[in-house]
Amino acid sequence: MRTLGIDTSNYTTSAAVFDGRDGYNAGRLLEVRPGELGLRQSDALFQHVKHLPERFAELRAAGWLDGLAAVGASTRPRAVEGSYMPCFLAGEGQGRALADVLGVPFYAVSHQQGHIAAAAWSAGRMELLGGPMLAWHLSGGTTELLYVEPEGWNVRAEKIGGTSDISAGQLIDRTGVLLGLDFPAGKALDALAAESGPVFGFSVKLNDLTFSLSGMENKVKALAEQGKPPAEIARFALETVASAVRRATDAAKKRWPGLPVLCSGGVASNRLLRAVMADAAFAEPRYSTDNAMGAAILAHRALEQEGEA
Repeated sequence: MRTLGIDTSNYTTSAAVFDGRDGYNAGRLLEVRPGELGLRQSDALFQHVKHLPERFAELRAAGWLDGLAAVGASTRPRAVEGSYMPCFLAGEGQGRALADVLGVPFYAVSHQQGHIAAAAWSAGRMELLGGPMLAWHLSGGTTELLYVEPEGWNVRAEKIGGTSDISAGQLIDRTGVLLGLDFPAGKALDALAAESGPVFGFSVKLNDLTFSLSGMENKVKALAEQGKPPAEIARFALETVASAVRRATDAAKKRWPGLPVLCSGGVASNRLLRAVMADAAFAEPRYSTDNAMGAAILAHRALEQEGEA
């Protein structure tokens, strides 16, 4: 039994198939003009419509489109009232149409729920989806610490902490663009930071489980104006993010002792963060970044539970 997943986030077009054990994700980053810090929603939506047929063709060529029993798609950023981004309309529209043509059920999930499912599967910890846990969603638009618990075939994620302003991914991308790297800059900034010796990040103030990163952008600009080496600036930014995530996690673990911790989202592929959070479960880097595997996994779980009913 195979299920198709579709995810059209603000920066990646993805389609994936999951068979209950293995899967294949076909993804492509959207094009951002050099020097710019993102895309307008209209541009992202246009690129998704253009690129989705290529993703399906890749799945077909790899032999993954036969025997589809359901379609799942990310239809909004988070599973909360008012969460909406037009770019997800591309995946939802094509997903619903494909499900109707194939005569199979369609399952709507959130982008965040997909991240959690893909991370658990990729980490070899699918059992995490069956109980409560703490989870980080760390990406270009989101830095949220979540209390996650099962909700039928899906999961319910409640925000309990994270940033109060810019996300970790925004700080990383803005630092990278400042240093002349292409957007999104996470992978390149990670590599640049590896060229530096030890650098202490800034210990941002932790207010309960929440912290602010907006002031760090000014500190990064100040370091650049002082002529600090780019590698040191890159490491400063990443060490600051890793320290904030670690401290918030430790505070949450005191409140919810014994719960496992899962890290998802593109920022979770960073090597410094993985070293600091060695006791947490991480997805493989390719499933930390935006992908459709989580939507396919959740659709498969829905079919399994309905078959047992």
